[in-house]
Amino acid sequence: MQVHVLQALRAALLRAKAAQARQAERRARVRPPGGETDDIVVPEALLIRVQDRLRIARLRNGPKTLGSRIALWLALIGPGLLVMLGDNDAGGVITYSQTGAVYGLGVFLPLMIPLGIMAYFVQEMTIRLGAVTRRGHAELIWKRYGAFWGIFSLADLVIANILTLMTEFIGVRVGGDVFGLSHWLTVPITLVFVASVLVFLRYWTWERIALFIAVLNLIFVPLALLSHPDWSAVGRAFVGGNWLVPGGLLSSGFLVLLSANIGTTIAPWQLFFQQSCVVDKGLLPHDIDASRRDLMLGVAGMVIVAIAIIILTGQHLHGLANAGDLNVQGILAALKAHVGGWATDLFGLGLIEAGLISSIVITASTAWAMGEALNLPRSLNDAPRRAWAFYAPAVVGSAVAAGVVMLPHVPLGFLNITVQVVATIFMPAAMLFLLMLVNDAELMGSFVNSRKRNIGAVVIMVLLIICNALYGITTVFPHAFGGAK
Repeated sequence: MQVHVLQALRAALLRAKAAQARQAERRARVRPPGGETDDIVVPEALLIRVQDRLRIARLRNGPKTLGSRIALWLALIGPGLLVMLGDNDAGGVITYSQTGAVYGLGVFLPLMIPLGIMAYFVQEMTIRLGAVTRRGHAELIWKRYGAFWGIFSLADLVIANILTLMTEFIGVRVGGDVFGLSHWLTVPITLVFVASVLVFLRYWTWERIALFIAVLNLIFVPLALLSHPDWSAVGRAFVGGNWLVPGGLLSSGFLVLLSANIGTTIAPWQLFFQQSCVVDKGLLPHDIDASRRDLMLGVAGMVIVAIAIIILTGQHLHGLANAGDLNVQGILAALKAHVGGWATDLFGLGLIEAGLISSIVITASTAWAMGEALNLPRSLNDAPRRAWAFYAPAVVGSAVAAGVVMLPHVPLGFLNITVQVVATIFMPAAMLFLLMLVNDAELMGSFVNSRKRNIGAVVIMVLLIICNALYGITTVFPHAFGGAK
């Protein structure tokens, strides 16, 4: 079967090249008035995608050596690693840091593991949707459920993306401050870099550069190790010790951080991003298992980094008199005072990296969703001269987010927590669309959700709704649960 697939890909590529050659010859012989030419029959984006598929097919069907297996694995990874390491964004780094400072080496440490499992469970459905339907998330919603719900889901995504991008530029701004760099320099440079990578690179190169930046997210692991944490206290946290929550589980402070941690683990942009990424990469149903392994690797990286950050701040900042009120600048100052200047420098680098990689992937998710919903060109393989309407909304959204962060006296800490909570509030609606699509037998065939997967998805949605409801109640009625704050 794989040989037939390879032959079909080669035949498609030859037909595409032949069609382009015939039309180029025709344009050379016949020039209309004014020198205008006909549109190219075969889209360049499709031609590039077929070439990418041929590269993977050759590796899959070639000699089964260790080198070829590693090359195939490296060729197939991408969407899963990017979506999960991109999920450890600047907002997430700040949220994990505040969590450790407030609750120490306690209940949130082991909580990161089920949150990672939850993220895998949700994102695996987008892999199957993209590989089987070869359509992006926004396109499927628009075509399956009509313009009203298409606009609803798109507005949901765009608003959440712009808000989330603000937290990414906050990370870049604060990280630059650590090294004495003005945000009038760091934020615009980041914006230009993100826009340039999106617009001028084709998918394969874009993915490789993004993966290189994403791997640097692991800088928080050696930072935590070098800070010499109390490993016995860390161990006790994972076996049920140190789980005392001041104010109780229904306190507004706990619910805010719980919602924020959920929001930084699973967010609407991730659904749109990974499915579109799978489609633009050209992955097919027989790539699903490899994509699942890619996602597992990304989830493992996300959980390890989150735990490392909570260990760092839980060990050294928890118990400080102002631990509950620390913003990101306060966290940096406290790290410098209690760990050392080297820790502040590494943390600052980590903030810049987290903001940069997440800006890259979130901006791409906006472009893909807008292109799919509005029936525009929707591939990073499309040249900007042809697909300017595809790239423009994403670049404008990123510019708006960067502009807000550059305003004076912006409450950076409050804005960060609010964005993570908003992501949690938006997530149940996004999950509902995902669940309906992945259970559509006409679309998915034998790849529809199993009963167990459906039960798990419903449980996740119910937990999100309960968390949102409790947070809302404690915000409006602070004394609803015994006056806990």
